[in-house]
Amino acid sequence: MNTERIALIAVTLTLLVGGVATWFAPTVVTGPGTAPAQAAATTAVGDGGLASLFGIALWGVTLLFGATALVWIVLTTVVGAGYESPPNEYGLDEMQVRIMTVDAADVVQETVDSLPDGLDDVHVIAESPIDVTGATVHVVPEEFTCRAVRKGRAQEWARQALECRREFVLYLDEDSVVESLDGLPDADIVQLRERPRRTGSNLSYLADIYRMGVQFEQRAFARLSIPLFAWGGGIAVRTEVEERTTWDRETLVEDTAFVWAAFQEFDVRFALSDAVCRNEAPPSLYEILQQRRRWAAGNVQASTMLPFRYELLTRVRNYAWALSPIVTLIAVPLSLLSVTIVYGGWFFVASMGLALCTLGWFLLGVVYYGDDHRRWALALPLAPLITVVHSMGTVAGILSPPETFRVTTKVGGE
Repeated sequence: MNTERIALIAVTLTLLVGGVATWFAPTVVTGPGTAPAQAAATTAVGDGGLASLFGIALWGVTLLFGATALVWIVLTTVVGAGYESPPNEYGLDEMQVRIMTVDAADVVQETVDSLPDGLDDVHVIAESPIDVTGATVHVVPEEFTCRAVRKGRAQEWARQALECRREFVLYLDEDSVVESLDGLPDADIVQLRERPRRTGSNLSYLADIYRMGVQFEQRAFARLSIPLFAWGGGIAVRTEVEERTTWDRETLVEDTAFVWAAFQEFDVRFALSDAVCRNEAPPSLYEILQQRRRWAAGNVQASTMLPFRYELLTRVRNYAWALSPIVTLIAVPLSLLSVTIVYGGWFFVASMGLALCTLGWFLLGVVYYGDDHRRWALALPLAPLITVVHSMGTVAGILSPPETFRVTTKVGGE
């Protein structure tokens, strides 16, 4: 984590100083690949060492984000090509439901009310006593201790304390309103799809639409030796696999860490279900920052348990997403204003290509949501701002990792 922190600070300061120099002290600087006619009509940043340092930093960020985008393209169009969710082989009577909460009774009640009738073994795991109709409420004892913390601690207590004679344990977050669920495929870990619903902040909601477009890569996870992440708001685990893997590990991303541990320790299978949960988008910019901060820091910290190639991929992806807004806020404007960086022609192609990827991810998210949400495509001009909202928590997670698990505030309703 220290390496990412130092590098992120250095790159950000370099780009900040170079960006200021672009507007207040522009000079003509050409490089290989810049035609004389273009040089006469273009502007470049700074001169000497500043121009070189700024160019290297900007090119480095562009190439890093470009490599991440290329990996995404390969995952979705090659590895995940033609993937379809396996048919259901286990009915609702083969699941025990465990809904994780602190004390949000109203939010949990909405989730319980959304469950299909066939689910008759429903448990709420809470930190404080609450009243919920249609489920058995359990309070995690204060004296219970294990390595896991907060949500992971509650999941580990439930694993040890609750008897489960069903084939699967289905874990839901307190706000995971079930939109569709009629069974599970024959896999050891089944990831339900998510479709965040709008709460207080339109920008947070747009950032989650953008994330749903990026998350299209999940279709490839069943074909990887280790899935790249897991969403705990709707995940079913075969009871036998849960008993062998346990939740007893200290992490901020308990669901992803569980999946990573299971895949390395046992021969397990992963599937992406067609079932959908409609969780809440963070209600404010502060909440989405804190949510993404925990995700980024937790993924980087937990990546040490992965094989080297996966650890490297996880760290590079987090770093690239942290810096991704630079492409739309700096690289693209410089290209459009004909500010020449070394190999200016190639820089223009690279930055515009990544800008199209950014727009494409947002539109893919809109398509994923369906016809009723087409109006959100009108927000496409806000894509640069949306990428900032989506990534600012990743920056915070790298620069200032949280020390404890923080639950994102829920408001209930739509």
